[in-house]
Amino acid sequence: MLSVLRDATYRRLFAAQVVALLGTGLLTVALGLLAFDLAGKDAGAVLGTALTIKMFAYVGFAPVINAVVARLPKKPVLIGADLIRAGMALCLPFITETWQIYLVIFLLQSASATFTPAFQSLIPAVLKDEKDYTRALSLSRLAYDMEALVSPAIAALLLTVLSYNNLFLGTVGGFLFSALMVVLTVLPATAPVQQGGASSLWHRTTLGTRIFWRNRKLRSLLALNLVVSAPTALVLVNSVVVVRQVLHRPDTDLALALACFGVGSMAVALSAPRILERLGDRTMMLTGAAVIPLALAGAAVLLFLPAGYSTWWWLLVLWFVLGAGNSTILTPSARLLREASTEETRPYVFTAQFSLSHACYIISYPVAGIAGAAAGLGPASLALLILAMIGTAGAFLSWPRHTQRTAGSTESREQGHGQRTTARHQPRA
Repeated sequence: MLSVLRDATYRRLFAAQVVALLGTGLLTVALGLLAFDLAGKDAGAVLGTALTIKMFAYVGFAPVINAVVARLPKKPVLIGADLIRAGMALCLPFITETWQIYLVIFLLQSASATFTPAFQSLIPAVLKDEKDYTRALSLSRLAYDMEALVSPAIAALLLTVLSYNNLFLGTVGGFLFSALMVVLTVLPATAPVQQGGASSLWHRTTLGTRIFWRNRKLRSLLALNLVVSAPTALVLVNSVVVVRQVLHRPDTDLALALACFGVGSMAVALSAPRILERLGDRTMMLTGAAVIPLALAGAAVLLFLPAGYSTWWWLLVLWFVLGAGNSTILTPSARLLREASTEETRPYVFTAQFSLSHACYIISYPVAGIAGAAAGLGPASLALLILAMIGTAGAFLSWPRHTQRTAGSTESREQGHGQRTTARHQPRA
């Protein structure tokens, strides 16, 4: 897996991703504690609202801004987005009202909506070989798990000597380091934007979504995005309430709960290349779609029970399983995007996945936060279970068995070539 780091361009981009995500992980812990200080038992509602605003920025802003910057060189776009994110993170230690959280989060995540799809669409251009790209996806998943594992551990250590407001400075440093790595990297040339009808803003804004709708695997991926959103919302929004309000445990245990979610995801990401070689994308991803509702059902039962000592340990186990289930879906997902796109359409397909996947959180975050504060954590987790079951049913029905893709096979390469050819001949708007 680590062999892909021999490529100097990918190595620098991966370093930028890792450090920026470490900073974002510190932001997750500190933001939860800031919300608890400002709103107490309603912290879940504050976090749910803030994360919903983040999703609106991703869904509404990402397709438009990425269509606007499509003709610009990627390097200044990435650097500019990182600098804006650093500036917004620097404002967070000075927040005293909940509405200020909402404003800063919207601006910070709008910059992330510019950075992330552009960054992700670069990796297939850097690593042309399919096996190298699969290894890079596993490393990328591990980088995201660092946000949920190493960052909380660092946060727990720092919280023993610092106030949580100082954690925001780590986020600033992560974004500045990411910008520096992009500055030092020679990025690959990308295909120029077509002239004519494809140059219109409307065409570029909707191109990725139209490719999604015409591809059955990508339609299944849309349903899988809904499955992933349910446990993510439960863990990110309600962990602070469960740990602090229900179980009355210290701040450091919030970091431990989030870390268990990351450990589960990391365990799957480490073995993903071997699993994909043996089982293929469909089996691995749909297995995750089956496991997640089962774990959410366990979480719903747990949160309906009175708090006790055993509740804490079962909570950690369930968070681990939910993280593992998410990773079985998220790790291979970019392989489907790469297969269904050409170099020219790839930024639009990745942007569509970024936007459409986060649209699911507009449903799951309010359910976890606002419904959790109003009706209780048990009913909220039950509602998230129903949401995941709907997504699981849609994923199984949308992904036809006969198109299952086995990594490395001749048939898979021919299918990928055929789908890329189809993507090149999409009707113009």
